Amino acid sequence: SNVYLWKSDRLFCFLVIHRRVKGCTLDVHPTEKALVVQYEVEATILGELGEPMVGERKECQKIIRLKSLNASTDTSSLARKVMEECRLIHPSKLREVEQLLFYLQNRKHRKRISPRDFKPYAGVELDEEASINSIDEYVELLYEDIQEKIRGATLIFQLARNPDNLEELLQNETALGALARVLREDWKQSVDLATTITYIFFCFSSFSQFHGLVTHFKIGALCMNIIEHELKRYDLWQDELQKKKKEFSDNQNLKKEHEKSFRKYQSLLIKQEQLLRVALCLLLNLAEDTRTELKMRNKNIVHMLVKILDREDEELLLVVVSFLKKLSIFLENKNDMAETFAVEKLARLIPSEHEELLSTTLRLLLNLSFDTSLRSQMVQAGLVPKLSSLLGNQSLLSNNCVFMFLNICGCFVFFPLMKMVFDCGEEKMEAELISLCINLAANKSNAQVICEGNGLKMLMKRAVKMKDVLVMKMIRNLSQHNGPTKSLFLDHVGDLAAQISEEEAEEFVIECLGTLANLTIADLDWALVLKEYNLVPFLKDRLKPGSAEDDLILEVVIMIGTVSMDDSCAAMLAKSGIIPALIELLNAQQEDDEFVCQIVYVFYQMVFHKATRDVIIKDTQAPAYLIDLMHDNNAEIRKVCDNTLDIIAEYDEEWGKKIQTEKFRWYNGQWLEMVENRQMDEAGEPFLYGDDGESFVGNGDILERPDLFYSADGIIGADGAISPEFYTDFQNGELGQTGYLSRY
Repeated sequence: SNVYLWKSDRLFCFLVIHRRVKGCTLDVHPTEKALVVQYEVEATILGELGEPMVGERKECQKIIRLKSLNASTDTSSLARKVMEECRLIHPSKLREVEQLLFYLQNRKHRKRISPRDFKPYAGVELDEEASINSIDEYVELLYEDIQEKIRGATLIFQLARNPDNLEELLQNETALGALARVLREDWKQSVDLATTITYIFFCFSSFSQFHGLVTHFKIGALCMNIIEHELKRYDLWQDELQKKKKEFSDNQNLKKEHEKSFRKYQSLLIKQEQLLRVALCLLLNLAEDTRTELKMRNKNIVHMLVKILDREDEELLLVVVSFLKKLSIFLENKNDMAETFAVEKLARLIPSEHEELLSTTLRLLLNLSFDTSLRSQMVQAGLVPKLSSLLGNQSLLSNNCVFMFLNICGCFVFFPLMKMVFDCGEEKMEAELISLCINLAANKSNAQVICEGNGLKMLMKRAVKMKDVLVMKMIRNLSQHNGPTKSLFLDHVGDLAAQISEEEAEEFVIECLGTLANLTIADLDWALVLKEYNLVPFLKDRLKPGSAEDDLILEVVIMIGTVSMDDSCAAMLAKSGIIPALIELLNAQQEDDEFVCQIVYVFYQMVFHKATRDVIIKDTQAPAYLIDLMHDNNAEIRKVCDNTLDIIAEYDEEWGKKIQTEKFRWYNGQWLEMVENRQMDEAGEPFLYGDDGESFVGNGDILERPDLFYSADGIIGADGAISPEFYTDFQNGELGQTGYLSRY
């Protein structure tokens, strides 16, 4: 509150102004890296006795600009700093401030070409300055000859370049109708006139709320016609130029005439490319509506754009490549680009001194690089050495364009990338760089190259020392490949197991668990690992529903499935009471197919070993749950479940009968449903009866039909060991694609 002292009639009086801030709300600035604080100030003037005399409310806004915010900023610390410096924000809104800062940190702006980016070009400069009050006079000029029409359109364009005038121009239907009519009737007579009027409608198209206006006058369709006509005209110019060039080579006396023709051609080309640029910018804005974009595609917009890629004007090329990038996310457009050999034309733009054109071209090629045939075209176009030379460009790394290197180049780009990784030392690594390495590590050939020498050792050292989750993700991808690469992890099992504790960050533990779960190595003594690092209590505690995030619990289940391949480990886990915990988790996560599949796989491992088979079959209700899952909708769950039940049926007569009975009921139910759905007149079809009318079940007891029931033939050998064929199928992913072997 502020106290004001004033003097009147030799008496001193006091007025108190009581101010209160109410209703503070937060939002992000639409274009800047800033927070917008909206609040209401309630001011009341109090009299000498404290009674309110005058009151007023005012809505206010404060913008907090965050110049230091970048990709590496700690948003939590910055949020606290914002709270300290801006008393308007209540301390309870700290979490909201953090979320808004995180959004600003990751927000991507689509750069839009502004009307102010276009400057008057040769032929349309005017000394006079336009006034919105004289708009009617400018409209009158549109009814005169071509030069006066150009002058009138140029003056209106001056007004349209200022967004503040667009609303008033929108109200002048006469002016807009006249502009649309002149463009439609006279665009072939003057490139300057066509360009200027297209500029005006482009100004409107820069704002989504005016797209209806542009569509109403059918300017988009007209621009398509203009572009098509100008491309045909360009082809004629090229033919004429080649003809003149040949004549010049045959007759040296025509040299001056040829030079004159070439200068004229260049002048026309500059004006044409200006027209093409603004027309394409207008269409690009309108293409925000996918329905409008589809209409453009039906009129061969992709073919037109690819044809323009032969030009040299970098600003025009930037618009064309930006348009193609937007279109490339749709399959039909991507196929059109393949047919028109767009990749070959894009390859010539790399490298480019125009940084934005280079970045946009790389982004387009990234979109296209997910297509196998287009990747082949990229290699044939010589993109591999060009892209390798760009790997050191940090600005390109920050734009995520390096992911195209993975798609196109594979391991060709690996060595410079790994050098960049190891050169980081203890500094924080660029997220884009390590993300690319993570994807590279998913390829078996790349993984072998990475792990050669001290590669794996250096990665492990960095991951453990800096607790780097992303580097550990890369190591996890390396660990999934069978062969010599996986064997190299034997030296690092202890380092990984030591990280699995409550003290470590959950994300880091998840990656360590996932890496260990991938290590299906015959020489690895899992029992020793579990005992030395006391992992059993940790694994059991994390099986409780709600004890941790689902991702961590799932990794624990997968880890148990891996170590249960060892009979001594399976026995150790069974004695610890893990099986009831798994059943409880199965009940809690029965709607999650991946959880169910992994838990059933653990049961499969348990019943395979003699030491734990009796525990599963006699001491738990696991077989009953498996019977319930026998006909699950998920095919992978059914496969693992069926093979687990086969083993149970082989070794326990009582459960074997229950399994047979349940299978019969299911088949019988299926058969009855099929019969009910067929018409009675089809009862004689061979599907139901044999040639002599005998039922397909014959005269025997249905329960004696062994082909209807589960059998362990081909799975369980005479000595109780798993057959090599079954184990090979499982390892190859034929048994349970959602299993731990193929999750990542």
